Amino acid sequence: MKLNDLIPGYNSLVLPYHLAKAAVVGARYGFAGRKLRVIGVTGTNGKTTTCFMIWKMLNLAGHKTGLMTTVGWGMPGLKGADEEGLVKQIEHMTTADVVTLNKRMKKMMEAGAEFLVLEVTSHAMAQFRTLGIPIEIAVMTNVTHEHLDYHKTFENYLAAKCKLFKKAKFGVINADDKSGVVFGENIDEYITYGIKLGEMRAKKIKMDIKGVNYACGDMNIKTRISGKFNVYNSLAAVCVGKKIGLTDRQVEKGIAALVSVEGRMNRVVEGQKFGVIVDYAHTPDAVQKVFDSVGGRAVKKFEGEPVKGRIITVTGGAGRRDETTRAERGEICAKNSDIFIVTEDDSRDESPAEIAEMFVVGAEKAGMKRGENLLIELDRKKAIEQAIAMARKDDLVLILGKGHEKTILRADGPHQFEDLKVVRKSLKKIKS
Repeated sequence: MKLNDLIPGYNSLVLPYHLAKAAVVGARYGFAGRKLRVIGVTGTNGKTTTCFMIWKMLNLAGHKTGLMTTVGWGMPGLKGADEEGLVKQIEHMTTADVVTLNKRMKKMMEAGAEFLVLEVTSHAMAQFRTLGIPIEIAVMTNVTHEHLDYHKTFENYLAAKCKLFKKAKFGVINADDKSGVVFGENIDEYITYGIKLGEMRAKKIKMDIKGVNYACGDMNIKTRISGKFNVYNSLAAVCVGKKIGLTDRQVEKGIAALVSVEGRMNRVVEGQKFGVIVDYAHTPDAVQKVFDSVGGRAVKKFEGEPVKGRIITVTGGAGRRDETTRAERGEICAKNSDIFIVTEDDSRDESPAEIAEMFVVGAEKAGMKRGENLLIELDRKKAIEQAIAMARKDDLVLILGKGHEKTILRADGPHQFEDLKVVRKSLKKIKS
């Protein structure tokens, strides 16, 4: 087997470098991960919310549990953390670099952690960041096209995700996802979940803006986060809880305890007469799922509470990331919105205007007209302010793409920027 077969897109020098670095760093910190019961969560979308659900559930059940996700890391009682035990993550990275990862695991181990819930990316698996970390339970949420700028093909991307299952003792697999069967081929023991298929299945689903309610075996599962995709996220958490040995009541209580995850379907209310939601959605699948959850204009069947007014969407695309999906995301937004404002994201060293034009191509394909219902405002702050200023009673403003992130990456480096802060300031401004 060639080295490039093990890590797609890598040359023969880069692969051993990452492997050697992971081995040296792991040894330096005493392979702290071996002293923790690690639950690794991978997939394209839903990883962070699923991690938070599992983390909340285990801690409430009396298991001292650490967490490492895109949003933040920590554990109850961690020095320097917030009241929940979390430290916000500034870096635009899901699974931390191998040094940071091992440092954090050692801190958690020394603080008495029993479990660690770890969000694991395809990059992390490809670069051996989890080397020496035994995975007790591997969780798969879903797999759609992402990071093909790095992995080159979907098959390579999927193979990187499956590496987590190859090293795990037990798997939790989304049976409704077409890639689920591939994950099952990479692990001996697993359980499946889903709505249409799966051993652990959600039935009698009810959804509204306040969350989701469904039956699962003898359990009545309630989430306080809206969206059909949170049926799947919570089902994955249910499977983990039952595998560990929690009671039905402990599982129910743990899932219901999670109020929100920063940047994930966050409803911002400052007394305005229209809705505002901030979400991290930045892939075609994630963007579509947001519209599915709020009843976008192209959604044929919506089981929740539909938007009475207009849908105004603000989003853009990151530089050096999945260029081929930009027009597709533009088309999805245009089909499901009444007004679409294309703006900047982490443009890095790419031209924000050129990125925006790729979104415009997709939006115009869907029938939107530039200057009428299709607007371009490259300054993200101004774009958000514009959307909120034009919103009327019963409208819904969707701010997508950055979610929890605390900076925006431009050619000259990172700049402090938070969608949620800009939204709140804009809402207060229109009331003053």
